[in-house]
Amino acid sequence: MALPSGERVCFGDGSQPKVAIRLADQRSVLGLMTDPDLQLGELFMDGRLIVEEGTIFDFLQVVLQDAKETRPSLTVQALDRVRFALRRFAQRNGLTRARTNVAHHYNLNADLYSLFLDPDWQYSCAYFEDEQTDLAQAQLAKKRHIAAKLLIEPQHRILDIGCGWGGLACYLADIAGAEHVTGITLSEEQLGLAQKRADVRGLSDRVSFELMDYRAAKGQFDKIVSVGMFEHVGIDFYDTFFGTCRKLIKDDGVMLLHFIGNSDVPDFTNPWIERYIFPGGHIPSLSEVMPSIERSGLVVTDIEILRLHYARTLRAWRERFMARREEALRIYDERFCRMWEFYLAFSEAAFRFQDIAIFQIQLAPRQENVPLTRDYIARIEAALRERECADTVVPAEMGARDQAALLRSNALTHERSP
Repeated sequence: MALPSGERVCFGDGSQPKVAIRLADQRSVLGLMTDPDLQLGELFMDGRLIVEEGTIFDFLQVVLQDAKETRPSLTVQALDRVRFALRRFAQRNGLTRARTNVAHHYNLNADLYSLFLDPDWQYSCAYFEDEQTDLAQAQLAKKRHIAAKLLIEPQHRILDIGCGWGGLACYLADIAGAEHVTGITLSEEQLGLAQKRADVRGLSDRVSFELMDYRAAKGQFDKIVSVGMFEHVGIDFYDTFFGTCRKLIKDDGVMLLHFIGNSDVPDFTNPWIERYIFPGGHIPSLSEVMPSIERSGLVVTDIEILRLHYARTLRAWRERFMARREEALRIYDERFCRMWEFYLAFSEAAFRFQDIAIFQIQLAPRQENVPLTRDYIARIEAALRERECADTVVPAEMGARDQAALLRSNALTHERSP
C-alpha cells in the first residue's frame, strides 16, 4: 500500500492474490482507519483509493477472507455499536419510504441492467446445478427449483411479491402451468417492462402486474412466492409481512420465500451499501425472522441454504459488467461505474468470505400441505425441464445474442436432464 507521503507498507506473506493500492491524500488514510465500512467504498468511488495491481475484488478478498481473526480498533468497535443500536431507525420502511427506497435502485436506467443480467433479467441468486452451468442455465434452474417447491397445479392462482421484471411470473404461468400469476412491485420501471414482456409472450391473460405494496394486496392465493424482496421489508415490519401473507394464502397453500440472510448473529447493514445501493435494506439472521413466522400462524416446512451460489452469480455479473463498462459509462458517469463495480465486487466477497448466504424458506398454513420427503422436488424439476424444451420461452424484446444464449441454455439443460 502506497501512502500519500510516498511510504509503502506491505502486509501478508506474499501469496496470491497480490494487490497494490495507493491512497491519494492524508484524509483518505484517516477515513480508512476510522470508518472502513463506509469509507472504503467511497474512496474507491471518488478515485482516492487507486488499485495499481490486481482488482478491487482482489483487495476485498485480502481484507475479508481473514477478517474474523482481526480485532477492529476501539473507534471502529464504538461506531459498530452505534450503528447496531440505530439499525431499526434506518429500516423504517413505511408505505412512502418503501417506494422511495425501491426507486433508488430499481428505477435506474434499464439499459444498465441489460449489460450484466442473463437474457431473462433475473436479478437474484442463480442456482448452479454443476460446475459447467453458465449464468443463463443457472437462472433457469433457479426458476425451476422454486416452481418445484411451490407444487403448482393448473388451477392455482399465484402471488409474486416483488416480481422484478416479470421473468419468474411468466415462467410460473407458461412453464409451470399456473392458471394466473399476479406480480406486485414498487418500481414503475420494472412494472412497465414486466407488462410488456408478458404481452409479447402472449401471457397477458394469465399474468398481470400491479404497482402495489405487499400490505395493500387483497384476495386469496393458492401459492405465494417472493424472491429478493424480503431484504427490503425492515425488521419492525416482519410481523406485518408474514401476517399479511397468512391472510392472503389459502389454508391448503404453499409459500416460498427466497432472500439474502446472515448465517451469523444479527448485525447492522453495511453503511456503504445502505447509503448508495439499498437504502432501508437489511440482511437478517434466521433468529430475527423465525419469531415473526411463528407468530403469523405459518408453519416452516423446509429450509434450504444456498451458500456459494450467489458468489458465483455475482462473479458472472461483475465479469459481464466489466466487459461492457464503456457502455455503462455512456449511460452514467465514471463515479457511478466505480460505485457499481465496488457493489458487485463487495457483494461477491461477502458471499464468498463472510457469513452471508441465500435462504429459501418454504411455508404453509398446515404442515400436511407439503409431501413428507423432498424427492418430489427432483421429480417436478424433471417434468419442468421437459416443458422448457417443448415450449422454449424467448422474449420478443431480446436481441439476437440473448435469444441464442437462452436457446442454448435450454438445449444444454435438456441434454443433462435425467
